[in-house]
Amino acid sequence: MSNAIARYFGFERAGTTLARETVAGITTFVTMSYIIVVNPAILKAAGIPAEASMAATIVTAIFGTLLMGFYANLPFAVAPYMGENAFIAFTVVQVLHYSWQTALYAVFLAGILFFLLTLFRLRQRLVDAVPSALRYSFAVGIGLFLTFVGLNETGIVMLGSAGAPVRTGHLTAPPVELAIFGFLLMAALMIRRFPAAILIGILVTAFVAFAAGVASWPHDWISSPPSLLPVFFKLDFKGAWSWGFFPVVLTIFIMAFVDTMGTLIGVSARAGFLDEHGNLPEIERPMIVDALSTSFAALVGTTTAGAYIESATGVEAGGRTGFAAIITASCFAGTLFFSPFVAAIPAQAYGPALIVVGLLMLAPITKIRFNDFTELIPAFAVVALMSFTYNIGVGITAGFVLYPFCKLVSGHLADVKPGLWVLAALSLLFFVFYPYT
Repeated sequence: MSNAIARYFGFERAGTTLARETVAGITTFVTMSYIIVVNPAILKAAGIPAEASMAATIVTAIFGTLLMGFYANLPFAVAPYMGENAFIAFTVVQVLHYSWQTALYAVFLAGILFFLLTLFRLRQRLVDAVPSALRYSFAVGIGLFLTFVGLNETGIVMLGSAGAPVRTGHLTAPPVELAIFGFLLMAALMIRRFPAAILIGILVTAFVAFAAGVASWPHDWISSPPSLLPVFFKLDFKGAWSWGFFPVVLTIFIMAFVDTMGTLIGVSARAGFLDEHGNLPEIERPMIVDALSTSFAALVGTTTAGAYIESATGVEAGGRTGFAAIITASCFAGTLFFSPFVAAIPAQAYGPALIVVGLLMLAPITKIRFNDFTELIPAFAVVALMSFTYNIGVGITAGFVLYPFCKLVSGHLADVKPGLWVLAALSLLFFVFYPYT
């Protein structure tokens, strides 16, 4: 059985093993398991029932991640995106006053559009037009974004005031001390080249949190799966047919497009999947997975889905094939019955893993040409705006606009591929129509 698995996923070609892929898959799951609780909590603000939303989140993760593993053979997990769910809940529903059913229809339309663009290879042409400087900046920007998420989730860095947007957390508080312990444990294990360092760090820190009373023990270990019926196929087709709804669909489309592109290229750069030209071979496969997952997500009652940046933790744990994704999907399936335990894992346990992964994703910055301002300025904008706006999409779209601008000013327009002009135009539309609040 193990030999058949190794042949199907190409373990020998990828230089990996069954054990390594299993650890990688579990690591990815543990790191991103917070979405099981956080996604429904955010969408609750839109009026989506929490328990049904949790079921939709899990089912979408299972569907997309299995498809990524079997069809694309990549160690990337798929799940509802955090940025897009907040946009749906707080902007589309609360500010623009559309129903969540209408918002889900916009998500469904975006998925169909993604699929058609990918099917006709237009989406791949757009991705191929992205210059290497921007590709590597995606990885660095996502790494720093993850680092900030981890620092904030653990309380090491806190939100400040208007004069000082961030500040140091209470470093002597037990939860913060525990998070620092988790980071130091992972660092020590990595320095010693210990297998599964990140996963072991997460699990040890979680149980220390339970034992020390920093986090509550799971109130239960096993539960029956929540029902999907309150949100299943509840799309409102009629409410979306208006010109005023166009900016919503456009924003969802561009946000999902750039998030997916950034994640695929950024994490692939760290994993060593990119070729000598900085391209991901057969990128249309994971793109089709993302497109189908997005439409599926809308049908079962949740928001835009795609490859998750937390997959980088599994990559760092050694994941190189789709079998790691299969393990991650299996773990998500288990949460349909063990969601109380998974939900009990505190931020102090998984937060340090995000910080560590952010550190490891800095390496591609050395491939950016610092002596060429036409390459450096757009790359810097990507990294800085991803981190300081707390929005991956804003950083990527800013890079798409600035790169052709810098080449135009320098007189090197030949460096700009036609597809990048399309991305620049879409990015400008993103900034024009984005519902600022």
